[in-house]
Amino acid sequence: MTPPKFHQAEMKVLDEERIHQLLEAARSTEYYPLFYFMLFTGCRRSEALALRWRDVDLLMGQVSINRSLHQLRDGTFVFRQPKTARSRRLISLPPSASIVLREHHEKQLALRSTLEMPLTDDDLVFGHYDGKPYLPDTITHYWIKLTRRLGLEGIRLHDARHTHATLMLKANVHPAVVQRRLGHASITTTIDTYSHLVPEIEQMAAVRFDEGLARRPDAGPAMPVPTLKEAVNVP
Repeated sequence: MTPPKFHQAEMKVLDEERIHQLLEAARSTEYYPLFYFMLFTGCRRSEALALRWRDVDLLMGQVSINRSLHQLRDGTFVFRQPKTARSRRLISLPPSASIVLREHHEKQLALRSTLEMPLTDDDLVFGHYDGKPYLPDTITHYWIKLTRRLGLEGIRLHDARHTHATLMLKANVHPAVVQRRLGHASITTTIDTYSHLVPEIEQMAAVRFDEGLARRPDAGPAMPVPTLKEAVNVP
């Protein structure tokens, strides 16, 4: 018997404008720091929900990904080691994400102090006020509800990860760097997953090659270099 073929879910990503639109809509909710973190790091839902404050270095702007959170059928939570060595990684935070996490930490400190429940390094970064983990499915359902309200139908929570990778690759970040940030087992996985971006990135690289030569001191008179849009539309 021939085994059924695996069909990967269609990848949809947010552009810069829609990222800001989504985050602005989520700003007044308790999930804003979580959604911001996922969009700006490319972490998996399970990795973000397992993050402890001891794993976050706000001074250096780094986060250590070393475990994941899973909810079993009986409702209990388990923390597991990363499935591959590459999934265990240290990633840099964009400055804006560091600011969001710092403000989030200050709010948690104030709230827990009011409740006389001191915040410790072992407490979860993203969880309920009493330290209990968020229900993973609840996070996903809220994301779906939010995106539908904004007219962003079909954008899954996992697409926050794809969005991060896509924007980095379009910004000419080397695939090996994207691989390390996402925790892919190999660079082949990264390239295969985002192979649909290759033609666009290749066009951008060709234009940048022209731009680089035009800036050389010995290149002679500078030639006008078309923009990417102009270069693509040349007959």
